[in-house]
Amino acid sequence: FGLQLLSAQIELDTIRVSASPMKQSASCPQCHTDSSKVHSYYDRTLADLSFGIRTVILHLDVRRFFCINPECKRATFSEPLPDLAIRYARRTNHLHQALRDIAFESGGEGGSKMAKNLYYGEISPDTLLRIIRCTSQDNHPTPRYLGVDDWAMRKGRKYGTILVDLERHAVVDLLPDRTSDVLETWLKAHPGVELITRDRSGSYSDGATRGAPNAIQIADRFHLLTNLTETLKQIVERNPGVLKISQQ
Repeated sequence: FGLQLLSAQIELDTIRVSASPMKQSASCPQCHTDSSKVHSYYDRTLADLSFGIRTVILHLDVRRFFCINPECKRATFSEPLPDLAIRYARRTNHLHQALRDIAFESGGEGGSKMAKNLYYGEISPDTLLRIIRCTSQDNHPTPRYLGVDDWAMRKGRKYGTILVDLERHAVVDLLPDRTSDVLETWLKAHPGVELITRDRSGSYSDGATRGAPNAIQIADRFHLLTNLTETLKQIVERNPGVLKISQQ
């Protein structure tokens, strides 16, 4: 990161590291002119990934430079540290990435508990949800192999459809309901799907047939096993004597 270590202090549950940037100059963010004329210094504090059972706090001796371009409207600027942390951030990029992964994996409440167990500090559920909302969406290519299933917005009341790229193991989209029309509309807007795995509901079958008529449709293993389990249970419940005979 281009930092010079000044000191490190180990406390009971915290490691405090003091460092300063090693570059002699910085570029003005407005006119991009390099300057080595220092205006002042200030302390920037960043939380970093934990080390064992201790949280890590970075104290950076950051400089503010004069902009030496007379035509630039900006008189001074703080030196940027993009590889370490974005401007105005209170956490390093590495910690932000870790919290983002936790937020997407466990949500707000569960993610907050996990972050505390990993000694990342007291991270509120609202903070994790805010990280999710601020995450930019990548433009995924249309998957060749598409997984289709429903998911509960409110269990027993409101359901949507989740679409998964089975090659990349990544969620592609979330649809507002689980009707055949919404799946058909999505497939027509994203041509190129070659194979669709789904449950055995008629709505997904109909939507996939109309939206991607050339795609192969198969029932995924989870729903096949679920259907098999339910069928065996019904057989045993209707014919308990068969099970007793087989045990003798």
